[in-house]
Amino acid sequence: MYAVIRTGGKQYRVAPGDVVKIESVGSKDQTVEFSDVLAVSGEPGTIAKPSSAKVTAEVLGDGRSDKILVFHLKRKKQYKKLQGHRQGFTEVRIKAIEADGVTFSAS
Repeated sequence: MYAVIRTGGKQYRVAPGDVVKIESVGSKDQTVEFSDVLAVSGEPGTIAKPSSAKVTAEVLGDGRSDKILVFHLKRKKQYKKLQGHRQGFTEVRIKAIEADGVTFSAS
């Protein structure tokens, strides 16, 4: 059982019990609900777009990914520019997937 959700401009394939690093989500409580579910697979080999579905997850923590370096260079002009970036993320554990009245939860 898995679902494809969209959050933060990206798509993730999630199953109950998975731990996923997503774009930073500002959540006051420890539960996040994803309502933008693109597809659900209930049985092996089948996939469908549900009419009503949601995925609930618990927030494990926030963090920042590794630093990437952005380097600009213009040859023969004595121009160099170095810039670093660290993207923030929220780590969540998928608790349950509910699609068309059927709930799949982590065991």
